[in-house]
Amino acid sequence: MSQTLSASTLLAVPLAPLVGSALAGLFGTAFAGNWIGRRLSHTLTILGVFVAFVLSAMTLYSVAADGARFNETLYTWMVVGGLKMEVGFLIDSLTAMMMVVVTFVSLMVHIYTIGYMEEDEGYNRFFSYISLFTFSMLMLVMSNNMLQLFFGWEAVGLVSYLLIGFWFNKPTAIFANMKAFLVNRVGDFGFILGIGLIAAYTGTLNYGEVFAKSSELGSLVFPGTDWMLITVVCICLFIGAMGKSAQFPLHVWLPDSMEGPTPISALIHAATMVTAGIFMVSRMSPLFELSDAALNFILVIGSITALFMGFLGIIQNDIKRVVAYSTLSQLGYMTVALGASAYSVAVFHLMTHAFFKALLFLGAGSVIMGMHHNQDIRWMGGVRKYMPITWITSLLGSLALIGTPLFSGFYSKDSIIEAVHFSQLPAAGFAHFAVLAGVFVTAFYSFRMYFLVFHGAERYDQNPDAHHHDSHGHDDHGHGHDAKPHESPWVVTLPLVLLAIPSVVIGFLTIGPMLFGDFFKDVIFVNLAQHGAMGELAQIYHGPVGMALHALQTAPFWLALAGVATSYYMYMVNPALPAAIQRAAQPIYTLLENKYYLDWINENILARGARLLGSGLWKAGDQAVIDGAVVNGSWKLVGWFAGVARWVQSGYVFHYALVMLLGVFGLMTYFVWLNK
Repeated sequence: MSQTLSASTLLAVPLAPLVGSALAGLFGTAFAGNWIGRRLSHTLTILGVFVAFVLSAMTLYSVAADGARFNETLYTWMVVGGLKMEVGFLIDSLTAMMMVVVTFVSLMVHIYTIGYMEEDEGYNRFFSYISLFTFSMLMLVMSNNMLQLFFGWEAVGLVSYLLIGFWFNKPTAIFANMKAFLVNRVGDFGFILGIGLIAAYTGTLNYGEVFAKSSELGSLVFPGTDWMLITVVCICLFIGAMGKSAQFPLHVWLPDSMEGPTPISALIHAATMVTAGIFMVSRMSPLFELSDAALNFILVIGSITALFMGFLGIIQNDIKRVVAYSTLSQLGYMTVALGASAYSVAVFHLMTHAFFKALLFLGAGSVIMGMHHNQDIRWMGGVRKYMPITWITSLLGSLALIGTPLFSGFYSKDSIIEAVHFSQLPAAGFAHFAVLAGVFVTAFYSFRMYFLVFHGAERYDQNPDAHHHDSHGHDDHGHGHDAKPHESPWVVTLPLVLLAIPSVVIGFLTIGPMLFGDFFKDVIFVNLAQHGAMGELAQIYHGPVGMALHALQTAPFWLALAGVATSYYMYMVNPALPAAIQRAAQPIYTLLENKYYLDWINENILARGARLLGSGLWKAGDQAVIDGAVVNGSWKLVGWFAGVARWVQSGYVFHYALVMLLGVFGLMTYFVWLNK
């Protein structure tokens, strides 16, 4: 039986982190005298997120067990003509699942931060930022209209700017946060164009009202072209998703965002900002289902991201950047699922990925702490015996990432591969090859990192940068240097253990209802007559155990196994082989090392071209036309006329008499000429 959720309870979900953020940001910093201190700052922010998590879990239970729903406007900001701009919540199974994932991962990150940022001068400010980030993401996923969606969309972008550049004295961090901000503005320009087209042709921003008019949108042609309007709208919306969810070629900001502290890497790249685009496209499934052209475009972009960003992960030596390129690749997988109309599979992978990717990022941060700020995996090795909890949880996260049967990532990743296989769209062939090849690539770089960090000879004492300190004599996260690696404190290892549990079991427990049950009924819409991938997938599904057993006979399992075995041989058995391959394939290595030269193209062609264009417009348009011709030219013309007028109006009688005589002479001459 369906029931209605309480508006006040739902309102408390985003407001609890916001209140915690405000208290820590105002009274825990120099702004208001820092009178509440560190302990109270982190207590207030963690309490706020904990309250949000508990209420979100209760909401999910009500939605899943009792069919509870909520779709109401809470506040009308303004009405412009017939267009209402409102704040409201839409709570269904998609929203409730996202609320739990966002608040749980955020809670783990908050607890972890107590240990990781222990001695950082900006401790309270950091807690304020991450709570504000959580509030922004919750407003995004809970919205029932595109105005509020856009508010949350821009808010997570703003707070990510603050977090990536948290260490604002580091030039690389400032460059990275500016890069993230500007690249996301490119995507957001497309996003707001899509929202504007929807508002212009439907007269509303409310999801339900827009979806009710989707068939009308699907029959319109974009003015002045032969393009379907719905295709233009969907591609504009997806360009926004390309920026937020870091799809090629707007992915360039995400690896550089590693300049921020590790907790925020986990929060941005696991359950919040980068998943916003996947969530948005899934929410807009009634629109995207009307355009095969847009779905093909999504398939191609996702395929390129999934495969080619994985290649870049192979050559990375910074432990956080390996995980970052893994995030890019997995976001590509989610995008491919969207293009195949397997929206529920994309959201399913979003959920499983949130847990094991947060686990891997926080595990990487734990290794960095234990290794005294060393992030280069070439100078690690043998860490397993010093950091047993970090080791076992990182292993579980890696097994989930590569799609090991029975682990959470297996169920979502294999479902994506199968859905693409069944897709009838023209781009599906390339997409299937990309996601299949990506299985080997993912397994290879994941276990390359795992073996170099946790196994083999200890190399931490050979690190040439081992004694690097900042101006305060500490590394960036505030930990001094000891002789040996050491396990992290419990506030760091507890979140690892709590994230490892869903990384192993959540896929097994939820694949049935989420993909083949009624969990997303009336939430995600698929035209099975034209896009039948999910229908085909349902026919071959015989339970989570049967799926795992069947996987032992399929290509993805053997490709993953081959990737693990290859990495083991190259880095444990024959460590000279990678260097030999690098020498033999130096041009390819150079291409990968320069990240396909996309940064060079952005900086030297696009940015420089924009500067030249701007300079030309400034000199020719602003200085010459506006200042020179319009502004200065107008007063010079007036001055010339005034000068002429002054000469004519001299005040001398004989001047006036002369003018009169000349006038009479001129008139006489004119009339004589007419009478000839």
